Amino acid sequence: MRSMNKLLLMGCLLLQSVAAGAATTDHTRIRDTVIAFVQQQTAALPGKTRYQIDEIDSRISLSECARLEAFLPAGSQFVGKISVGVRCVEKNGWSIFVPTQIKLSLDLLASTRQLPMGHTLREEDFTTQTTEVSSASGFTDPKQVLGQVLRYNISAGQLLRADMLRPPYSVTQRQAVQIFAQGNGFSIRNEGAALNNAGEGQSVQVRVGSGRVIGGIARAGGAVEINP
Repeated sequence: MRSMNKLLLMGCLLLQSVAAGAATTDHTRIRDTVIAFVQQQTAALPGKTRYQIDEIDSRISLSECARLEAFLPAGSQFVGKISVGVRCVEKNGWSIFVPTQIKLSLDLLASTRQLPMGHTLREEDFTTQTTEVSSASGFTDPKQVLGQVLRYNISAGQLLRADMLRPPYSVTQRQAVQIFAQGNGFSIRNEGAALNNAGEGQSVQVRVGSGRVIGGIARAGGAVEINP
């Protein structure tokens, strides 16, 4: 009787070991699928990429699957904390999401000195600084910031961001502007006074000689385009 119980116990332990081994193998394949997907999708990103993939909960048991497919949920991007999906592309398949963190090391533009609000950026105002980021922010190309104007004061060594900058005004408040409108077979020109500051392509309100206020789009050289 004791021998029989001993054999049953050994059999149960063997079955548990096989089941645990299968689950571990499944999890390893899932992680390998995620790694391959992340490496493929981040290959074209600028700078250097590092990633960390969380371990899958050992209590999760998934059926065997010969065809695994990785995917990214809609609206996600390959930076920061994300969840990479892996699904079994077979009948009665399953899907699982694996938490993953992706970090980029980029050469971003940073200020070389303290700069005041309203300052127009020149080449000597910034340099590159290698920075690890977890979101797609900052500038890597000097052409992106040259000629842009600071919205507020910044300190030396501060990374330049889009919210710090605005395009230079092509029309300023109370400035005399040239209004023009063009259509099919006609062209209209007039003068007026701008009621607000606006960069090229931004909306501007203009008061014309009659006192009427009309809206238009600021253009270079103090011109305002009116839609007929």
